[in-house]
Amino acid sequence: MNDVIVAILRSGTPLVYVTLAGVLAQRSGIWHLGLEGLMITGACAAVLGVVETGSVAVGLGIAIVLCVLGSTLLWVVIEKLRANPIIAGLGLTGLGLGGTDLAVQSIYGSQASVNSPVGLPRLGPEFGPYGVLSVLALLMPLVVLAAWVLLRRTRFGLRLAACGEHPFAARSVGVDPSGMRLAALVLGGVLCAVGGAELALGSLQIFAYNMTAGRGFMSFAAVIFGAGHPIGATGAALFFSAVEALGIKAQLVFGDRVPHDLLLALPYIATVVGVWVSGRLRGGAAATGFAELRDY
Repeated sequence: MNDVIVAILRSGTPLVYVTLAGVLAQRSGIWHLGLEGLMITGACAAVLGVVETGSVAVGLGIAIVLCVLGSTLLWVVIEKLRANPIIAGLGLTGLGLGGTDLAVQSIYGSQASVNSPVGLPRLGPEFGPYGVLSVLALLMPLVVLAAWVLLRRTRFGLRLAACGEHPFAARSVGVDPSGMRLAALVLGGVLCAVGGAELALGSLQIFAYNMTAGRGFMSFAAVIFGAGHPIGATGAALFFSAVEALGIKAQLVFGDRVPHDLLLALPYIATVVGVWVSGRLRGGAAATGFAELRDY
């Protein structure tokens, strides 16, 4: 049982961090389809930073800076150039996937995987079977709680929700929706960097092309499944991770009796089913605030 929980936390921790970034963006009125691009940017920058400097802190810092710049670029394209947020987000994802591949080829001359000499600090043997997890896995529940407090119990969170749902009303009381969206995207950029670093340095200590494998889109689906609530979206992300862990366990149990590709596809099937169920439960209601991004 402990092995399953460890597997869920290993795959779920980076997913939760990126999901919280999507929740922040959704609360501000932006459906963030650039999560995949920011996540892989964070993973690549963290590993390359550690390889070149030997410092995990420097690698994580570089990842945060690049993801914040990517988030700011998305804000400029959406708010200043009036681009469609969905298309802009997909463009950011393409930039992240292509940019990381280009960076590795430019520095090392090939598309080969990049191994990191060190990874994130682990919890250690005093935590028993959970000692193989990184410190970011231990901090993850605290970050989720902090996100809930920020979004549900602070003036910032109330203003952010107002900007996402009723930007006209927010402006009428002196709140700048554009500035609030920038703040949400920047905070999300930090979370995406942390999620990408956890994916690349938490257990694998490696970066490979397209290693996120759609996890950013799974995080986006978790935001929808969790109705934009930090706790609900976190639960959805961990549910997708649990399905992935069970799929890996099933490969060991069933072997060749069940098609390998089907087991690998289980998390993505669960994602599609989860989004469908979420839409049915809410009666297919459209996202509020989305059409109002072009209102001024």
